[in-house]
Amino acid sequence: KKFFTMGVVRHWNRLRSEAVDAPSLEVFEARLDGALSSLV
Repeated sequence: KKFFTMGVVRHWNRLRSEAVDAPSLEVFEARLDGALSSLV
C-alpha cells in the first residue's frame, strides 16, 4: 500500500535546493512554479 507521504518525500527530494531553501512561502511558491513549468 502506498502512502501519500512517501510520494511527497520523493518529489521533495527531487526539488532543486534553491526552491527548498527559500526564505518565505511566497519565494518558495515562485521557485516551485518555475521548477514545475520546466516539466510541462
